[in-house]
Amino acid sequence: MAWLLIHFSCGMGELTMMGSKQVAQGALFYEFTIEDHVPADHLLRGIDRFVDLGDMRHHLAPFYSTTGRPSIDPELMIRMLIVGYAFGIRSERRLCEEVHLNLAYRWFCRLDLADPVPDHSTFSKNRHGRFRESNLFRHLFEAVLARCIAEGLVGGESFGADASLIKADASRYTKADFSEWSAEDGASRATQEYLDTLDDAAFGAATPVKPKAISPADPAARFTGANGDRPFFAYSTNYLVDLDNAIIVDVEATVPIRQAEVGAVRDMLTRTRERFDLHPDTLAADTAYGTAEMLGWLVDEQNIEPHIPVFDKSERKDGAYPATDFAYDEAADEYHCPGGHALKPYWRDISKGRPEFGKDGFKKYFARKQDCAACALKPRCTPNQTTRKISRSRHEHARQKAREIATTDAYVASGYARKKVEMLFAHLKRILGLDRLRLRGPNGAKDEFHIAATVQNLRKLAKLRPSPA
Repeated sequence: MAWLLIHFSCGMGELTMMGSKQVAQGALFYEFTIEDHVPADHLLRGIDRFVDLGDMRHHLAPFYSTTGRPSIDPELMIRMLIVGYAFGIRSERRLCEEVHLNLAYRWFCRLDLADPVPDHSTFSKNRHGRFRESNLFRHLFEAVLARCIAEGLVGGESFGADASLIKADASRYTKADFSEWSAEDGASRATQEYLDTLDDAAFGAATPVKPKAISPADPAARFTGANGDRPFFAYSTNYLVDLDNAIIVDVEATVPIRQAEVGAVRDMLTRTRERFDLHPDTLAADTAYGTAEMLGWLVDEQNIEPHIPVFDKSERKDGAYPATDFAYDEAADEYHCPGGHALKPYWRDISKGRPEFGKDGFKKYFARKQDCAACALKPRCTPNQTTRKISRSRHEHARQKAREIATTDAYVASGYARKKVEMLFAHLKRILGLDRLRLRGPNGAKDEFHIAATVQNLRKLAKLRPSPA
């Protein structure tokens, strides 16, 4: 008598026969195509449409030898790096393992099932050699940006700028005094890069103030507590973003110092205009970029409207009248206080010529002692000094224009649009996983920031220009 083993289905109550045990059996031939196993809505399918690396071989050709054994295809390594940054795979060793196992990654990297994956050490050798010498990652970023412009995603009328701290690959607990630190013979690559950038305005020459602490592992990184948490060694990634679709039009690595970050924005605006003929009508940024020199450069030299709060220290802590309450008479070159008295640079004739502005770029205006002494508003104007004085910047007209723009509706709209830059930084750290650098030195920071910005633009292309049905 035969036995029939049955079970009741939980859903429909029907009788089904238990299938035989699944046993993997090798076949002599397989009919298999990776293309069929990559979903149509996979992110890499959307990105692949905009990755054109045809000119990379021509760009790298001068950096390869004409003899010797064939090298690893540079296009393969670039595609693997794009995969790593797009999916937050920070380790190149793990990236090689993931590409070996994942069919979608193999498809994007143009690898068949039987094709070997390069060893992780290949990336380091090429990065520190021909990739860095040829400035490949900058070239890749600009190629993707050109595609964004061709797809109509860059308006070019309104830009936003900001910087974000990225932790360096250096322990906060291992640091040395700057006065005691010195580079020894046989210095590491990061140390040599630090020495090479001592005169660079984005790094060593950003400020004359010597750092209190320096990291032996990555001397170029700055010890900072700007985020309000415990201090750590960090670099700054600086973005210049077109606010229409949040496309990154330029990226720059600097130390986390305000002067370096402001200088980076000026460099990025100049470079974007030279290479892509993009010149915005407005620039939105926070107060750190509202210095007198920066506003004067934007208004006078670049003809860009600064949608930027003025970096102003004229507010008095003692509750006295701020400098903005004093009216300036341009024809007479003098100020008038709320009490109606004049403030002038000089109250007597000066025989010798003196510079109009001081070394700090400001011109001083003074009230007369007898005017202040007899004024009923003195307790509210200058309670702790005999006379009141006002400082006027050589770029005061640009500062005043920024103040007038700050009262418009367009300024409010720019403030909301500028949030797109902060969202890109959040995406960079949370989705791409770049909250801490893996490479050391200024060049390592530049490489990682350029690849990450390139991938962010590629993801934006895939989202805003999806594949046709």
